[in-house]
Amino acid sequence: MQTSFTLAQLADPDISESEKILRACVHCGFCTATCPTYVLDGNELDSPRGRIYLIKDMLEQGRPASAEVALHIDRCLSCLACMTTCPSGVHYMHLVDHARAHIARTYRRPVGDRLLRTMLARLMPYPRRFRLALAAAIAGKPLTRVASALGLKRLAAMLDLAPWKLPRGPLKPQTFPALGACRGRVILLAGCVNDVLAPEINAATIRVLTRHGIEVVVAEGAGCCGSLVHHMGREEEALAQARANIDAWLAVDGTDAIVINLSGCGTTVKDYGFMLRTDSAYAERAARVSSLARDISEYLATLPLKAGSPSRLTVAYHAACSLQHGQRITRQPKEILAGLGFSVKDVPEGHLCCGSAGTYNILQPDIAKRLRERKVGTIERLRPDLIAAGNVGCITQIAAGTELPVVHTVELIDWATGGPYPRRLEACRQDAATHPSAAGD
Repeated sequence: MQTSFTLAQLADPDISESEKILRACVHCGFCTATCPTYVLDGNELDSPRGRIYLIKDMLEQGRPASAEVALHIDRCLSCLACMTTCPSGVHYMHLVDHARAHIARTYRRPVGDRLLRTMLARLMPYPRRFRLALAAAIAGKPLTRVASALGLKRLAAMLDLAPWKLPRGPLKPQTFPALGACRGRVILLAGCVNDVLAPEINAATIRVLTRHGIEVVVAEGAGCCGSLVHHMGREEEALAQARANIDAWLAVDGTDAIVINLSGCGTTVKDYGFMLRTDSAYAERAARVSSLARDISEYLATLPLKAGSPSRLTVAYHAACSLQHGQRITRQPKEILAGLGFSVKDVPEGHLCCGSAGTYNILQPDIAKRLRERKVGTIERLRPDLIAAGNVGCITQIAAGTELPVVHTVELIDWATGGPYPRRLEACRQDAATHPSAAGD
């Protein structure tokens, strides 16, 4: 793609990077076939190619974002399926991240939208605040249909996604010693939303690692990875959260990896080196952290797992977009589950997003609901016993649309290697009794 940025514009490192990305695009349109929003409605401006043209025009002209640009960029899920499809290697993620930051700086949103985004940014990355917000959402959950009937779609979406019961408090900084001989030492990103909505995921991660001789450290001072605000264009907040994590993690000595069980967070942490590339105080340290980051399935694939008896349950494996497209991790979760005795089925149209995408299912509830219905339909046709995914956002989103139990991949791995029966698998208890696992109940 031909560009016409001035030399003054190209002196800005963000503009310079975006210009390289734009020039790599050859207009082929392969990306449109795998873009969820384009697949739904066929609107060129809601495809990667269409958004690229909008971003190019906005940046070249050096003008504030318009309502039209904000609309179509907001509809992007950042699922990154276009990057998997693109034959030219267009790094769409960095381009759309730049566009979102530009929109946040130059476009004044309607007051309701502005207030909602501020509320999400001030609550969700902070476990204690988010836990209090969930308590309020649980109290209002019976009013979900009323909110929907009144046209309060975003409020209805938040109430619909809230659990019926408040889980226990967030994980505190501490060290979990390896059981038996110590074979390694890792840092665990406890997360923010994950640690409040589904603390059993972190618990399963710690159990399976320590059971296999890995010491696990939850570092003092670490918090949200920054992805939630990063995808809303709130760059300074995202970078501040990234720096806090870098400081906390690099203060821990002798670690082999930073293990992450939220694929969206993993994609962001692996990008810290790029995000902080112009920060002289943090560039090298950020690159170091990114090089240590590992998805839990990626790390467990390097260990000889102690398998019990096969569970014989049929698992529909939902590949989270941030895992399959963002981190290009596709085989490890399925291979581990199959090796532990589960019957693993790929989901048709597995490249398409479920509609979660961080805060997307709150900010764009109509599109998110349609994507969830499509995803649930393809999964249920497989007639599995349960659904496994590597991201709490996907788990929450899909579970709101199906009666099938939805669990994190690591919960199944934990159970099959000696851990407790996953809480969300109560519907499978009878089948598990017929084909017991060595993990038992």
